[in-house]
Order: sequence, then structure tokens, then C-alpha cells
Amino acid sequence: MANEIKDLSEILSKLGITHLNKMQVSATSVIPESSEIMLLSPTGSGKTLAFLLPVIEALNPEITDIQTLIIVPSRELAIQIEQVAREMGTGYKVNAFYGGRSFNKDRIDLKHPPAILIGTPGRVADHLRRTTFSTGKINTLILDEFDKSLEIGFESDMQEIVNALKSVDKKILTSATFGVEVPEFMGMKNLKLLDFLGEGESFLETKLIQSPDKDKISTLIDLLKGVAGEPGIIFCNYKDTIRFISDVLYENDIPHGCFFGGMEQKDRERALIKFRNGTEQLIIATDLAARGLDIPEIKFIIHYQLPPHEEEFTHRNGRTARMNKEGTAYILNWKEARLPAYLKNVYESEIPEEKAVETSDWTTVFVSGGRGDKISKGDIVGFFIKSGGLEKDELGNIELKQDCAFVAVKTTKATQLISKLNNTKLKTKKVRLNEV
Repeated sequence: MANEIKDLSEILSKLGITHLNKMQVSATSVIPESSEIMLLSPTGSGKTLAFLLPVIEALNPEITDIQTLIIVPSRELAIQIEQVAREMGTGYKVNAFYGGRSFNKDRIDLKHPPAILIGTPGRVADHLRRTTFSTGKINTLILDEFDKSLEIGFESDMQEIVNALKSVDKKILTSATFGVEVPEFMGMKNLKLLDFLGEGESFLETKLIQSPDKDKISTLIDLLKGVAGEPGIIFCNYKDTIRFISDVLYENDIPHGCFFGGMEQKDRERALIKFRNGTEQLIIATDLAARGLDIPEIKFIIHYQLPPHEEEFTHRNGRTARMNKEGTAYILNWKEARLPAYLKNVYESEIPEEKAVETSDWTTVFVSGGRGDKISKGDIVGFFIKSGGLEKDELGNIELKQDCAFVAVKTTKATQLISKLNNTKLKTKKVRLNEV
């Protein structure tokens, strides 16, 4: 299959990948030959690329309407898939529609319909009711992390979408969950199952930390001092708990980001960007961050509050020790509280020895120009190095958006760089720079 995908090596190079993994090789072979596929693979294993490669290969460049529709449970996953598809550099238009985004922006994008449309169930169903785009050429439907969409209440929207698509001849479901059931409304009768959930070994350690205090906050601070300098996520059940922890961490000079439903989309997106590029190594989150998000390999997760069900516990733990890497899941428990029944064979551990608190070497710089201004990552590299005076090792991860970019630079050079380049021209556009 690899030889059949146009410019595969060039696409992988653009994505910074040397070769496909076993799951991706299998998916790119099976998807073109099957009409009904369910792909099960752990979070972080590369499912997005596994289905995008064969889907893009099958697109017809002569068709000017939407050909592939990808339904996802969250805004962040929609944005993530859109970014991967664009970075592949195939020349096909890709757009992501989701709640919180201006509906007028959607309409503008639909004046020249994308070949691939990615969207959350509610937003896509809304478009279908308003008949804002033609469905006649949509032949491929992908429900990515479909069980999560069902779990959070999108079943009726998803069923409405499936019923509205009369020309679909290929359906692809993906999940990172064991034992998921295909919903009846999908009408799948000849399902081809690709199950890679058992692939590889898990090197996850689960450690129980007993707290003498009911609020556990002092124990959390001590634990964070013991894992300082390593990237990790603190999981909570409620946004009010996240705000409480965040305030305490700020009082203790512990840099971090927050991620939960109810935050402004811009703030959620920037929290993930700063976590991905190393500006911040700690994020406090609800189960919204437990799966489907593009975040780096992390060394630990902390269950500040345990979820009510084992499935959420498993998904949280899946953020670390991925793809044969090592990781630790810490459970913070008030010593007088009973552990849930799903926790078995978990033994009490000591808090790791305190380390010197390390601050990140990186700062995130916002640039007010993006893909829509014909600006590429290469343009930004040249701008920061040639005009800004940075060395290559002082420039980190670049995330390019439609109308802006976020660039990680060494903290020691950030202020000087912003002062030098702010309100100067990047290609033909005068851009603003500021620290995020």
C-alpha cells in the first residue's frame, strides 16, 4: 500500500515521521479494500494518519464538493485533525467546524467547499438542517472516537447525520476503548475489525499516595515537588476543583495550564499549545483531556479526584506509558476515604524525593500572521533566524494556524526577539508579536 500512496515519503517527511507503524500499515492496506471498518488502537498510536492517508489517496481532484466527512467528539480533536491534514501538504482543502466557532466563518469556508470536512456532531447536524452544503458527493464517513461522541450525548445528532448521507459507500469508526459496540444506526453488516489495543507492552506503574488531609492539596504540592521537571497532567472531576488547585499552584510558583469545558476556546487551545511546546510542563484537566488530544508523551498523571467509572480511569492512565514508554499514575486519596471497587492490587507508595523546581527554557510567542496570509513554517523560521537573530537551537515547536502562529523560543531570547520583530513585515504582512 505504501507505494500506492502518492508521495508518501514526502508526506511523512513533512510530518516529521520516518515510517508508518504496524497499525498504520495495516489500516492503509485494509481501508481502500473495505466498505465498513472499525479501527481500535491506543491513544497516541497515530490513528489520524492511518485513516487520512488512504482517504486522501481516494479523493477525486475533479470534484469541487465535500467528499469526506469526519465526525469527532470535541473541538480540539477537530482542530488537531485539520492541522495534520494540512501539514500533509496534499493540496486538498480541509476545514474544521465546531461549536464556539463563528457560523459565518463556516459559511465563508463553504463558498469553496473543502474536500474534507471535519466537525463536531452538533455543528455538522446544524449545517445539514440549514442545507448549507451539498451531501451528494460525500462518499466516506469517519466517526473518530465514536464512543466518546455517544457517551457525551451526541447520539441523536450522529444518527441524523448518518441518515442524511445517501451517497456514502465507506464508513470508518475509530476508538481507543475495549469492547465498544457499533451503534445500530450505522447499519454496518460486513464490518472489518482492526484491533490493535493489545499491541505492545504497558510500562505503567500505579501508585497510591495517602493524604492526611481531606482536601489533599498539601500532599499534591509535595508530590509535584517530587516530579518537578517532568511533563504531566493532574486530573480532576470538576472545574471548580481545577480553579482551586490552580490558585494554590500559582501561590507556590508552580507554572501550569488549565483545560476544561466552559473555558473560552482560545484559552483551551493556548493551554494545549504551551503544553505541547514545553512552555508549561503541567496541565490541570477534566476527563476532556483523557483521550483524543494531540499532546506529547508525558511521564505521569495524577488522579487528584478519581472518576466514578473504571473506563474513565483507564483513559486517563492512557495519556502516559503509551507505545512502549514508561509512565506513572499517582492516585491521591484521603486516608479515611474508601477507594472505588474498580481499584484492585494498588499499593501505597511514598512521595518521590523532592527535586529542585525547574522552570521551562521555552516561551511561547504569538505571531499575527498565518496560513491564510500565505505564510509557511519555513517563512517563520527564516524570519526568526535571519531577521530576529536566533540560532536554530533557540527556536522550538511552531504551530501554524489560519490567521496566526505560535512559536516556542528560548526564554532568554524572547523579550529581545519581540522587541526587534514586532510591527515588522513577515513576507508581505506587517505582524504583531507578543508573549502568550
